[in-house]
Amino acid sequence: MKRPLFIGAVLLTAATLAFTFLPITGIVTSLAESARQTGLTGVALFVVAYVMATVAALPGSILTLAAGFAYGPVWGLALASPASVAGATCAFLLGRTWLREWAERMVSASPRARAIDSAFEREGFKLVVLLRLSPVFPFSVLNYALSLSRVSLRTYVVASFVGMLPGTAMYVYLGSLVSVAAELGATGPRGGAASLALYAAGLAATIAVVVVVTRAARRALRSELPTG
Repeated sequence: MKRPLFIGAVLLTAATLAFTFLPITGIVTSLAESARQTGLTGVALFVVAYVMATVAALPGSILTLAAGFAYGPVWGLALASPASVAGATCAFLLGRTWLREWAERMVSASPRARAIDSAFEREGFKLVVLLRLSPVFPFSVLNYALSLSRVSLRTYVVASFVGMLPGTAMYVYLGSLVSVAAELGATGPRGGAASLALYAAGLAATIAVVVVVTRAARRALRSELPTG
């Protein structure tokens, strides 16, 4: 089982068991509602937290899940996507300036990371998109690896937004299911189960798309980067 599919199956199973056997529906809905009621302050704090976590090379998946949990699939994506790009851009700029020596040490052990720079002479935009879509490098490492390349800031930002969008959408959707399951629990077993099944079908479709895109990106990336 591929990693995105495994993560989705585990989270969905855990959420289903939790809302079936544990009295946590009220807690979850209250937490989500509190996050929504903070308005722009909550949004600003989320963006700052995402940027700081990314610069510190920490995984952003938990915060992406949290965006879906608190704001739902649509608004959660509208928040998490710009926040993830902002964090990646800050790491990129720091990797080119104050943190350059640290970034060089961070990626020096990877032959693939060293091969990125020469590959950018051909198709920088395409390569950034493929790298974002394919899990060749961890998200945090890739931000700093790209900062050492010749790619322009504009190309980096736009291509990162495009390449990171499918994975961000999947994690946001996963996070939204936890809140949705809690809210649907109030409608009764029959209505809640039917609605949750529809959301689960949407999750399965989202994961399937991400898996297909990831496989295609990985194959395309093999022809762009030298092996080693």
